[in-house]
Amino acid sequence: MADDLKTPWEYPFESATEELIGFADGAIDGRPAGIPSSYDRGGSIRWTPESISEIHALSQLGRYQIRGFNTFNKSFPTLDDLVFVPATMTRLPLEGYRESCDTRTVLGDRPGLVEQPLELDIPIYIASMSFGALSAPAKAALGYGASKVGSMTCTGEGGMLEDERRASRTLVYQMTPSRYMLDLEHLRKANAIELVVGQGAKPGTGGLLLGMKVSDRVADMRSLPTGVDQRSTVRHPDFLGADDMQIKIEELREATDYQVPIFLKMGATRPRWDVAIAAKAGVDVIVVDGAEGGTGASPELLMDHTGIPTMSAIPAAREALEDCGKADEVKLVAAGGIRSGADAAKCLALGADAVMVGLGSMIALGCNSPRYLESYQTLGTSPGRCHHCHTGLCPVGVATQDPELESRVDVAAASERVARYLTAMTMEISLLAKSCGKSSVHNLEKEDLRALSTEASAFTGVKMAGIDKPFTW
Repeated sequence: MADDLKTPWEYPFESATEELIGFADGAIDGRPAGIPSSYDRGGSIRWTPESISEIHALSQLGRYQIRGFNTFNKSFPTLDDLVFVPATMTRLPLEGYRESCDTRTVLGDRPGLVEQPLELDIPIYIASMSFGALSAPAKAALGYGASKVGSMTCTGEGGMLEDERRASRTLVYQMTPSRYMLDLEHLRKANAIELVVGQGAKPGTGGLLLGMKVSDRVADMRSLPTGVDQRSTVRHPDFLGADDMQIKIEELREATDYQVPIFLKMGATRPRWDVAIAAKAGVDVIVVDGAEGGTGASPELLMDHTGIPTMSAIPAAREALEDCGKADEVKLVAAGGIRSGADAAKCLALGADAVMVGLGSMIALGCNSPRYLESYQTLGTSPGRCHHCHTGLCPVGVATQDPELESRVDVAAASERVARYLTAMTMEISLLAKSCGKSSVHNLEKEDLRALSTEASAFTGVKMAGIDKPFTW
């Protein structure tokens, strides 16, 4: 009987697979079809259909998977596990329409070091997203939208896009390890400079832009060959540690004549130590990007299995600033998965001075909107489920370099949607602050929050609802 058996390599791939797992003759696990087994219990808790599908994909690709958007890890605690406890008897709320709540936000106000701090009308600004990851019309629309409400944008990796500079009243110039299009004149045209040592979606690695998005214009700005995958370096060539970075910061201050603030953006990994080091090195603003942060392209496993949540990173970063005596000098910006004014208000209450939104602003532009359905179908997805930013085939023209697709972005209409989104978020923050009796959104504090889960309480130090003390393990 053994002589009748064939070895796997004697079969075509499909038939070998079928026979080896016992489905060719209708049998299941060596038993005739129809015999009950443990499969009938509903499946393994650990070996879920998703994890099995992942192994099938890896076994076909022979490499890790790459995609855009943000983490799909369902185990992350969220800001929804925190609620506000507005004023009732112990405090007085503010009248919604008759009393005001200040939303003005100042970043980089350090006399003697910064001549022109950033003054924003709202505590929200547009995240650092590159031209390359996003189309030129999308970048321009973000700039115009932010400017309408007195906010700002950030260039992201790849240099300063003229369209965005014209559109943005206030623009932060991002300086990455790759040094793409690093230009002294562009540094001097910017309202702030942001050094990048990591991002929330993929800490410990550099930027990634697949070849289908490296158009002639992108390639020219980055001095790259057209159509070739671009992987940025992860370490800055000018500094490796805090001492080197301190020297670099001083060089940037001299290059800009001490006019503009210096930001530093980091992925949330060890915020207590990383933030303290950055603050002591001399930066004016620290951006902590939580693991829920978005990206145009990343190895999927980094999005799902690296970094710590935004809600746990903010209190740790605030404590670091307080411990090293920099809380009154260095401003803290939170980023990563912030969707609404409620999310933003909770970040401010946990200790942030401002928040940065990326994916939310893309969705306001039109990302995942129910239009151009045939283009979604070509990608094998549908509106509300699209995460194919890395392909360069964005159905609505936001995350693409294809001229036909990017023409689908109506800059005037898209910028208005962005402005309304930021306005609505700010109104939501103000509404929550007033309900807590605060005349400034920056007066929100941990005491205004309660946690609905032990994880949220333990991660943030916020008191548990009902017992009015933080949960400790």
